[in-house]
Amino acid sequence: MLGASANPSRYSHRAVERLRALGHEVFGVNPSRPDLGPVPVVASVRDLPPDVHTLTIYVAPERSAELADELTRAGFRRVIFNPGSENPAVAARLAASGVEVMEACTLVLLVTGEFG
Repeated sequence: MLGASANPSRYSHRAVERLRALGHEVFGVNPSRPDLGPVPVVASVRDLPPDVHTLTIYVAPERSAELADELTRAGFRRVIFNPGSENPAVAARLAASGVEVMEACTLVLLVTGEFG
């Protein structure tokens, strides 16, 4: 999760909790490396394990634009841009490299069983 937060009022924090409750392995990405208890948090996308299937994004479009090269090279099979994080230019780059791109709410996908 890009933009993982230790603040329980943040949607990214709620999504981490929900993903874990449903048995998904979760890694946080945040340069300030907040303490998320049992969830490992890395400073950069580059620090994630190489086999991460889905990246769910909770950062502003300006931030994902800065990370576009890293995101494209990371090898994700799916990237979800949550509401407020949408970035058409980065999404187009990812899609052109074969990544499934979604503009959706991770929490809604989890509740409706569409997350996978």
